[in-house]
Amino acid sequence: MGGGVRMPRSWFGSAVLALVGVAAFDAHAEPQWKMAAPLPKAIGEIEAATVNGKIYVLSGLDNRPGVVTPTGYNWLYDPATNAWTDRKSMPVPAHHIMVATSHDKIYVFGGFVRPPSFVAWQPINRSWEYDPATDDWKELAPMPTPRGAGQAVEVNGKIFVIGGARSNKPGDEGAPITPGSIDQLVVGTVEEYDPATNQWRTRSPMPTARNHYFAGAVDGKIYAFDGRIGTVFVTKSDTIDLVEAYDPATDHWAFAGRAPTTRGDVTGDEHNGLLYVAGGEFQDFQRKMTFWAVEVFNPKTGGWSALPHMLIARHGFAAAFVGAKLHVMGGGFQSDGMPGVDPTTATHEVIDLDEK
Repeated sequence: MGGGVRMPRSWFGSAVLALVGVAAFDAHAEPQWKMAAPLPKAIGEIEAATVNGKIYVLSGLDNRPGVVTPTGYNWLYDPATNAWTDRKSMPVPAHHIMVATSHDKIYVFGGFVRPPSFVAWQPINRSWEYDPATDDWKELAPMPTPRGAGQAVEVNGKIFVIGGARSNKPGDEGAPITPGSIDQLVVGTVEEYDPATNQWRTRSPMPTARNHYFAGAVDGKIYAFDGRIGTVFVTKSDTIDLVEAYDPATDHWAFAGRAPTTRGDVTGDEHNGLLYVAGGEFQDFQRKMTFWAVEVFNPKTGGWSALPHMLIARHGFAAAFVGAKLHVMGGGFQSDGMPGVDPTTATHEVIDLDEK
C-alpha cells in the first residue's frame, strides 16, 4: 500500500473516459437498471452461472470478524417467476470459487475453505460438476494446483482455470493463509480441464499474475480484465487496469489494452460478442470504496463503451446474462474490513439491453 498504490482511474470521472475513448450511453434513451427479487440472504463472494435460461448463484462467505466461514449456497433464480429456490448446497463449501458452464452442466473449481481450528483462507484443488437437471453434484479429478480467486472460462468444450492465489509455503501450496498475511503467492497459472476425459493439462501462464479479476471468452479467445496483484487481500494489494488475451489454439498470451477503470474484485459476463465488466473494490490509506461502473469491451475493435451505472455500487457479487438481460446480485456495497459493519446486500438489479 502507501505510495505504491495507484489512484483508480474512475476517480477522474468522465474526463478519463473521454481520453481512453469510452462512449457513455444516453441515460434518457438507453435501458435503465431496475430492481428484481432479492437473494434469499445478504451475502458476498458469490458466483453465477446461467443454464437453460435460469441463473444459479453459488458459494458465499460469512465474513463477520472471527467467523470468516464459507456458506456453500446454491440458489436458483427463474426470471419467468422472478423467484428464488434453494437447490442442493455445495458438497464442500468454499468461497472465491471458479465457475464455468459446459453442455448444461456447471463446473466448480478450487476456492478457499476455513481450517477447523482457526480463521484462515485455505486454498483447495477440489473440482465438482453440478447437474441442474438432477440437482446432483459429482466430484471430478482435482486441479493440479490448489488456488482461489481466479477465473474459469469455457472455450470449445474445454475449461481453462486461470490465475488466483495460493499459499507460498514451501512444499505445501494448500497451506492456510491467515487474514492479512503475505504468506501467499498470486499466480498466473493456467490449467485446462477436459470434461469429456476428466483430465487436466498445464498451459502457458498468464503474463500478469492476478486475482479478483474478470475473464470471459469471445470468438475462441479469453480476455482477462483488471484485478489485484501482490496479495489476495484487498487491504494489502494494489489493483491494475491491464487487459490480456489468451488464444487456446496457439497457447499464446498477448497484451490487449487497458480498461477505463483500475479496480479489483470485478465481475462480469459475455453477451453478443461483447464483454461486460462491472463493479469492483479498492482500498488505500485514504479511501475505502466500491464501484458501480459497468464498462463494455469490444474485442473486435479494442474499444470501450459504458452502460448506465448500477443502482448500488458493489463488489464480491454475482453477474449473469439471461438473453439480453444482465443481472447483478448480492455482494458488498462497501469495501470489507470495518469492525462491527456488515456491508453485504441481497439486492438484485437487472438491465434489459433490448429496452429502448
